[in-house]
Amino acid sequence: MSDQEQPISEFKSKSGLRRIFSAFFYSIDGFRSAWINEHAFRQELVLVIVGVIVALSLPVTAIEKLMMISVLLLILVVELLNSAVEAVVDRVSLERHTLSKNAKDFGSAAVLLTFFIAVGTWTVILVNRFYP
Repeated sequence: MSDQEQPISEFKSKSGLRRIFSAFFYSIDGFRSAWINEHAFRQELVLVIVGVIVALSLPVTAIEKLMMISVLLLILVVELLNSAVEAVVDRVSLERHTLSKNAKDFGSAAVLLTFFIAVGTWTVILVNRFYP
């Protein structure tokens, strides 16, 4: 194999419509796995569902509702990425190692920052709406 050629994984998806359908079902599998295996994901999903209901019922503009819901969904996105990092670290080795701890801690810190973004967004919108 020359330096120019890259190995292709046998798991690499196909092209066209089949790839789109496969990607959709892989995503459903990811959600299912996160729900079953990740306590934090379940807790955050409940928070997001409640938050979406509250955001939709508040007397704020459509763009504010969108922002409030988007930052909640962002928490789930970052949590899924954090869970993916944790799964890869655990797949490589279950031994305690400083780099493994760092990788998991970085993911956790990203989730925490996303919570701060959500709290800040909700606070600004609600304060501006109810205490102008």
